[in-house]
Amino acid sequence: MKILTSLITSALTAVTVLCISQDATAQTVLDGAWIKEHNKTKKVVQYPFIREADVMWARRVWQDINLREKMNLPLYYPLDESNGMKNLFSVIRDALLVEGSITAYSVGISGQEDDFRTPMLVSDVKAIYENVDTTSTMDPDTGEMIERIQTIELESDEITQYRIKEDWFFDRQRSERYIRIIGIAPMKERMDEGEPTGAFETLFWLYFPECRYVFANWDSFNRMNDAERRSFDDLFQKRMFASTIIKESNVYNRPISDTHRGIDALLKAEEIKEQLFVLEHDLWSF
Repeated sequence: MKILTSLITSALTAVTVLCISQDATAQTVLDGAWIKEHNKTKKVVQYPFIREADVMWARRVWQDINLREKMNLPLYYPLDESNGMKNLFSVIRDALLVEGSITAYSVGISGQEDDFRTPMLVSDVKAIYENVDTTSTMDPDTGEMIERIQTIELESDEITQYRIKEDWFFDRQRSERYIRIIGIAPMKERMDEGEPTGAFETLFWLYFPECRYVFANWDSFNRMNDAERRSFDDLFQKRMFASTIIKESNVYNRPISDTHRGIDALLKAEEIKEQLFVLEHDLWSF
C-alpha cells in the first residue's frame, strides 16, 4: 500500500512539474524583439478648448469612407486578429459587447437619425451582430420539412464603408481651421439573394470623442515602418484616410444624391471640398 501511494505521489509530482515547466515556457515566449506597450498605454490628446465667440465660420459635413480604396485598407485589415492588431470594426465590436466602454446610438425608424438621441441597449446591439435565420430542410427518413434555426454572425469583412459626421470651423483666436469628427457609423452593403445591390445601410452611430479612448490603444498598419505604429485615433486625427463628401448643411437638409447621380455627384463633392478650402483662405488678411 505504501509503495502504491508513493508511486501515485511521484506521478502527480511529475505532472505538476511538467505543467509548471510548460507554463514557464509559454510565459517566456515573446512574438517579437521588444514588448509593444506604447499604444496600449497611450493617453488621448485632448482637443483645445473652443469658445463659441471665436468661431468665425463653420460648416457641418458628412463624408463616406470606402474601405475598398487603397488608402483606407488599414481600417479594413487584418480580418482576423494578428500580432496584436485588429481591424476597426473588430475594435468597435469588442468595445460595445465585451468591454462596454462605448455606446451605440440608434439610427431611428427612418435609418437617417445621426444626432445621438437614442442610446441602444446591449441586447439591441447583439441583435445587429447576430442575425437569427430560419431555414427548412427535408428529413431524409420521414420526408417531412423541418425548420432549423441558425445564428448568422456579422463578420468584419462585411463592413466596407464608414460614414463620418464632422464640423469644419475657423478659430480666430488661433487663426486656424479645425476639422472635428463628431460621429462615426459602420455601414453594411445590402444584399439581394446573395448579390450586392450597391446600396448601404447604417448600423448605428458612435460618438467619436468617446471612441477616441478606445481607438488610441489599438494599432493600425503602417506601410512604411513596422516600428512606428499609428493608432486608429492617430489615423483619424492626421486625416490619413480617403473620403467623399455626401452632404453638407443646407436649407433643404438633403444629401448630394438627391440632386446628382454618378460622376456628377463626385464632381459636386469635389466642388464642395474646394469651396471649403477657399473659404478658409478668404478668412486670412495680410
